[in-house]
Amino acid sequence: MKNNMSYRDLGIGDDEYRMILDFMGREPNELELGMFSVMWSEHCGYKNSRPLLKLFPTKGEHVIQGPGENAGVIDIGDNDALVFKIESHNHPSAIEPYQGAATGVGGIVRDIFTMGARPVALLNSLRFGEPYDERVKELLAGVVAGIGDYGNCLGIPTVGGEIYFNDCYKENPLVNAMCIGLVKKDEIKRAVASRIGSPIMLVGAKTGRDGIHGATFASEELSEESTAKRPAVQVGDPFMEKLLIEACLELIKEDLIDGMQDLGAAGLVSSVAETASKEGCGVVIDVLKVPRREEGMTPYEVMLSESQERMLVIPKEGKEKRIAEIFDKWGLDAVVIGQVTDDGIFRVFEGEKEVAAVPVVALTEGCPVYVREGIKPDYYRKVQGLNEDELLSVNLTEAFKKLLASPNIASKKWVFSQYDYQVMTNTVVVPGDGDAAVLRIKGTKKGFAASTDCNSRMVYLNPYEGGMMTVCEAARNLACVGAKPLALTNCLNFGNPEKPEIYWQFKEAVKGMAKAAEFLGTPVVSGNVSLYNESSNGAVYPTPVVGMVGLLEDIENRRDMAFKNEGDIICLLGRLRRELGGSEYLYVCHGMESGRVPEVDLEEEKSLINLLLELTSLKVLSSCHDISEGGLAVALAESAIKGGIGFSVKLESLDAGILFSEAPTRAVVSLNKDNISKLKEVSSKWGIEVHVLGRTGGEEIIIAGEENEAVSLNLEEARQIWGERLQCLMK
Repeated sequence: MKNNMSYRDLGIGDDEYRMILDFMGREPNELELGMFSVMWSEHCGYKNSRPLLKLFPTKGEHVIQGPGENAGVIDIGDNDALVFKIESHNHPSAIEPYQGAATGVGGIVRDIFTMGARPVALLNSLRFGEPYDERVKELLAGVVAGIGDYGNCLGIPTVGGEIYFNDCYKENPLVNAMCIGLVKKDEIKRAVASRIGSPIMLVGAKTGRDGIHGATFASEELSEESTAKRPAVQVGDPFMEKLLIEACLELIKEDLIDGMQDLGAAGLVSSVAETASKEGCGVVIDVLKVPRREEGMTPYEVMLSESQERMLVIPKEGKEKRIAEIFDKWGLDAVVIGQVTDDGIFRVFEGEKEVAAVPVVALTEGCPVYVREGIKPDYYRKVQGLNEDELLSVNLTEAFKKLLASPNIASKKWVFSQYDYQVMTNTVVVPGDGDAAVLRIKGTKKGFAASTDCNSRMVYLNPYEGGMMTVCEAARNLACVGAKPLALTNCLNFGNPEKPEIYWQFKEAVKGMAKAAEFLGTPVVSGNVSLYNESSNGAVYPTPVVGMVGLLEDIENRRDMAFKNEGDIICLLGRLRRELGGSEYLYVCHGMESGRVPEVDLEEEKSLINLLLELTSLKVLSSCHDISEGGLAVALAESAIKGGIGFSVKLESLDAGILFSEAPTRAVVSLNKDNISKLKEVSSKWGIEVHVLGRTGGEEIIIAGEENEAVSLNLEEARQIWGERLQCLMK
């Protein structure tokens, strides 16, 4: 090669380089090679995941825009639509936790207002090593601060999320950010450059050298050398982003643009190529016209920079001047840097000199696609053989205390108290109070709910069943607060797909998720794939995070998990199950991550969701909480702690399986005794079992068996164990 940089240094394989030569008919220069490198990375090109992503259902009654745009859009009636997406910023957060997390939030917010929507809610899904490790504490503190500071400065509430701790994430944390926006259906915008001769404008912040090859960096395993790639982590400015939001929404209100595209991974290269490719157009870009904040930047640096708070705008004919005026008012740049052409070539100039010429289709549809063979890992067979009956004999009260103190179960108040979740004054079920966040839609009686979910241990032990469980739990969480599940976005976090065992995990999980999403009527409308989440310690657990949204026709019908009244009846909806495979109990009390994952019955799951929605509309329930991590005992305790009311329940038999099984398709509810007949009537209609467990009241948590066995704990002691564990660890 004549280039100073080897294609292998940029993550391009030998066969891929031969493909590039075929497309170009010559050797690419350094800039052209860099363009292929970022566009053919897994982060941008999805070359290992595209065949599997086709398994997902993407159409449905409420879907306005599915995958292929900056974010998905669903119809919620009355000319209103929700725009939402989740994305990862894992590798940058491992290297620079504060900026990695902050710019992850900034990027997902831009994906939302690019579609014409005002961002109204943020959620996240986080994974770290065990929080007893000092480095893990530093990562957690940095990530939480980055998320909180960026979102708080933007004035967008962070309303929900999840955090799990496991040593597999010690060197490779996962930081997934979700954003939801509201838009009128007739104001939705898409990123399309279809009018030949149309100017291309770059708006927002100036371009610097930060983030160069961030997309490539995100598409390789982490190693000791990764720290040297700290410049690949972008630097965010939330105040600049706030100005950008307002300016872009003003463009939409005045109907000044044909399309808009966020500058995220791969910077100008990706945003320009993706915008042009949708209509088979070409483009001409002059890098000298790009506003810069650093001297001496080369065309390579300008085109591949991932500097934050920038957007690509395709103006309507003759509207460039008005767009520039609006951005000037907000103190931001807005300049014409090129135009749309009809030759299908992505041309880059530096003044009069052409420095790159690549077919647009080569960068986008020309990206290689790999259909790999998966192999069932050795561990999979081993974990299925666990004899759970040998692990039931423990002191149940002590086991209960250990579970309440587990960082995976204990209160996450230390985290969400750093987020402003009430800004905009729309949040009516706040973090920690319900199974999902609930927000009002001002000017209507409607509301929407949102949740992020994934039990990665279950997915590790059985990717297919675990994938189904993830979708079902997200839908169940929405139903528990009274929202009808409508659609989902996902962030598929896996290890190196070139390893057959990892590819098997990936494929099986997607198959399970797709089956559940299809059956429950919750299509996938957007998402992100994050592969190569590996370090010297090996791959992370397969973590396919689901972000799901649902609709409440009347927000006054919402429910949360807290017990409300002394003397209410406590019931279990669903079967009394004893399976312990994959449970937090096995991990906390026996140091095991093993066992058969409890099976999901999709018919039963759908019936439970419909039952919960009908009970909510009839205002039968005082509280509702799904059974997940920690099982029945923990679900009861959390409802008691949140309500400040104890309880006494009695079960026919009492053992670790009954108390701590995390089998799905179950919920704990409380209700006035006058409503119990209606509960049984509606439950019978949907074919869901009802088990009357006991009553709320007093200051004790008592779970008794028929033979005088009992788990007994003072409510205040339980609150202290559950409520202060993570805070104590982070001191």
